Amino acid sequence: MGGDLAPGPIVEGAVAAAREAGVAVLLVGVRDEIARELARAPDAGALDITLLDAPEVVGMGEPPTRVLRGKRSASVRVAAEAVARGEADALFSAGHTGASVLASLSAFGLLPGVDRPALAATIPTLSGAAVLLDAGANLECRPQHLRQFGLLGAGYARAALGLASPRVGLLSIGEEETKGNELTREAHQLLKASGLDFVGNVEASDLFTGQADVIVCDGFTGNVALKVSEGMLDAAERVLEDEPSRRARAPVSALLWRRAGGRLQRVEHAEHGAAPLVGLRGLCLVGHGRSSARAVRSGVLLAHRFASERLADALAGEVGAALARQ
Repeated sequence: MGGDLAPGPIVEGAVAAAREAGVAVLLVGVRDEIARELARAPDAGALDITLLDAPEVVGMGEPPTRVLRGKRSASVRVAAEAVARGEADALFSAGHTGASVLASLSAFGLLPGVDRPALAATIPTLSGAAVLLDAGANLECRPQHLRQFGLLGAGYARAALGLASPRVGLLSIGEEETKGNELTREAHQLLKASGLDFVGNVEASDLFTGQADVIVCDGFTGNVALKVSEGMLDAAERVLEDEPSRRARAPVSALLWRRAGGRLQRVEHAEHGAAPLVGLRGLCLVGHGRSSARAVRSGVLLAHRFASERLADALAGEVGAALARQ
């Protein structure tokens, strides 16, 4: 039920994942509304899709604490508890990020040695991909939290991206360790002494150059950086779409447009679908509030992949080993 356009695109995307990859899906929300959306898919009855009724919804403008205090039957809370009971292996939500974080934290608990979970967003770079965290779960952080995000991000990069020795950077306003605010300056010193392959501060202009495989920041900064990037991508796509019509007689221009357009399509958020909330004992993935059916499909398939690969267990081992070396 969560998301700007729910439940239509949520159900449509989940049905697509079940149809294309045989994923078993448990749809949690207001039963009648979900059933109406399922009726739009003629083959839904033949797919492995079940419904779990949750009569309450946390609105995008509500405080996230409502999921724990005032709305005990909210869909995101019921879904998280279903995963905790073993009725499902992972949770995907395109709804209220704060509510998703609190519901998952309450249902799953934290890994030993972790104070806060973080959203780990995959971003494109010139050399492949990198992990940006926190991408919005913690708007205010302390230096020790950023150090833990470095450990979590490095573990996630090894487990999910296959990077043997991920390079960790700290997002700041200058490369020098004296640059930034009190948070980044203190976090820099903690990361430098953490035993990670810390490459120092990374400026926003180098976010996509591949200078670091893991980029650490507080959730406010990370969310702003991510949405600025998405907005720039949307604007670039519109320019590229207009260019061939204005220069139809330039075959080289058209070829460059097709190649660039293909690269842009591969890196947009609809292709990744969701960001995992790392640091929990269970698996929760959070999608964009305006997720399309295609983005939901990608998010559900990513959740299925991470559950199959037992990502939460792999991260627990990575973090435990890192903390033991401290």
